[in-house]
Amino acid sequence: MKLPMERPALDRLDRSISGTLRLWGMPALQLSLGIVFIWFGALKLFDLSPAADLIRNTVYWWDPAVFLPILGIWEIVIGICLLVRPLVRVAIPLLLLQMPGTMLPLVLLPEVCFTHPPFGLTLEGQYIVKNLVLVAAALVVGGSLRDREFRGEILPGWRPRRGPRG
Repeated sequence: MKLPMERPALDRLDRSISGTLRLWGMPALQLSLGIVFIWFGALKLFDLSPAADLIRNTVYWWDPAVFLPILGIWEIVIGICLLVRPLVRVAIPLLLLQMPGTMLPLVLLPEVCFTHPPFGLTLEGQYIVKNLVLVAAALVVGGSLRDREFRGEILPGWRPRRGPRG
């Protein structure tokens, strides 16, 4: 297989774009996660969430007048912690404690979550499954907390050799 010829201008452009994405990507991810959790939490706190009925029907053993505001506050706290970099370490366990509960409707209310189990999701099912992306994104943010410490290292104590281009 023949490799394409080097294209220095294209390579410089690609490096520039990649550098910009690296510079702004993590703050954008952190900000968007924080906003989503605060927003969704506030909707629950004020009983404006489109997921309120789903939550009421899933967690039927608790009074929704008490449970929904508590869940809303929990999500707002997660969102605030995601926005304040040192508090991300608090947000991750709170998020990991909450997420199994968000998956409960898939088990307890399959008729609401699936059109054709196990893959055909209703809008409610899609709303629930998208939480996997939120968890993964939060883990990426949490995993970036020590980026400055490990920058340039693939394994602790090991640095790649500089090639002819530095």
